[in-house]
Amino acid sequence: MRFWIRIVCLLLSLFAAVGAKATDETTALWDAVRNGGHIVIMRHALAPGTGDPSRFQLDDCTTQRNLSAEGQQQARRTGQVFRDRGIEIGQVLSSQWCRCLETARLLDLGPVEPFPVLNSFFRQPGQGQEQTAELRRFVSTSFTGPSKVLITHQVNITGLTGVFPQSGEMLVLQPDPKEGFKMSGRIPAF
Repeated sequence: MRFWIRIVCLLLSLFAAVGAKATDETTALWDAVRNGGHIVIMRHALAPGTGDPSRFQLDDCTTQRNLSAEGQQQARRTGQVFRDRGIEIGQVLSSQWCRCLETARLLDLGPVEPFPVLNSFFRQPGQGQEQTAELRRFVSTSFTGPSKVLITHQVNITGLTGVFPQSGEMLVLQPDPKEGFKMSGRIPAF
């Protein structure tokens, strides 16, 4: 019996250590964003489903897959975390898809600018390589001042970084003159 108690205690201490390390890494990422010069690229908040309906029209949100009530709350919570941490954002850029624009507005971090480079290429994968190259150029350009937030789609983030993000998940990128950019880490969805 003592053996099993020791095993359980050991496992609990390992889980605690892993959790503490993850918290420390997330805190370091938030600090980097607060210090400026970083890009936070976020997959839009929860919008159940995949892709868009066949009748999709860019200028008509009723033809698109949109945020659920949970997704709207997720976006608001995420924006509140930025504010609670005292993080100033210099620019908020968004895909022109309604779910991204709504996520960006609900974050409430500043004026939202539509940025076509962030538009989904899910239905037109042939555009992915060129669009990803353009996005790579953008995120590789060093800048000073407050960090930027980009709201986009899973295919865009995966094309750029190789990461398949969850809805509302954020990746912190740092422009790097030699390598283009470095991925500093991931911040889970709220």
